[in-house]
Amino acid sequence: MTIQVLLAGSTGLVGHLVDAGLTGRSDIALTRLVRPGSSGTGQPIDFEHLYSAPEATLRPVMPNGVDVAISCLGTTIRAAGSQAAMYRVDHDYVLALAQGARALGARQFILVSSVGAGGPGFYLRTKGATERDIMALGFTRVDLIRPGMLLGNRAKARPSEKFGQRLAAGLAPLMVGRLSHYGVISAETVAGAIVRLTGQAGDGCRTYFNPEITRIARP
Repeated sequence: MTIQVLLAGSTGLVGHLVDAGLTGRSDIALTRLVRPGSSGTGQPIDFEHLYSAPEATLRPVMPNGVDVAISCLGTTIRAAGSQAAMYRVDHDYVLALAQGARALGARQFILVSSVGAGGPGFYLRTKGATERDIMALGFTRVDLIRPGMLLGNRAKARPSEKFGQRLAAGLAPLMVGRLSHYGVISAETVAGAIVRLTGQAGDGCRTYFNPEITRIARP
C-alpha cells in the first residue's frame, strides 16, 4: 500500500533532510509544497490561498487524498520582519496545511515544533498555540517533535544561531535529565525520526524531546 504524504517546508534545515529520507522509501508517494519561485522542487503553492481555502487549494494538488501531512515550516521574527508575519507562517500557514490535509482524509500529522512550546515569550507561545489548534482538528494521530537547539547548515546563515550552537555544544556534557531536552541535536537526527514516524500505526498525541527523537532515529 502506498502512503500519500504531503510535506511543507522541504527547503528548510530539517525539511530538506526529511525530503531526502522520504524520497528513499518505496512505500511513499511524496508531494512537496513550495512557494512560487522557490529554489526547491515541488508543487508551487500560494500559502495565502491555502490559508483562505485549505481544502479547495490542496484538492487539485492531492487528487488521491492525503494519509500523512508533515510540517517543517518555521521562521523567526527577524526573518519574517514582525511578530505578526512570523505568526502567519508558524501558526496560520501550518494550521491551514493541517485543515486541508484533514479534509482530504489525513489520519496523521507530524509537526516540527520546539522544546518549551507554550512557554513564555512570543516564539514559544506561538508554537504552543499551533500545537493546540492542530490537536483540536481530530487527526487519529499527531506527532509533536520538540527538539532543542538544532545543529546543521542552513541555506541562509543565522550568525546568532551559530554562536548559540557553539555555546550549547560546549554545555552538552552538563545537560542531563530533563535538561537534555534543551540541549543540541542534529537536524539529521530530527529528520531521521520524522522519516521513521511517517505512516506509523496507533492513535493519540505523542510528544518527543531530544532523547526520544534520538532513540527513534536510530536504525
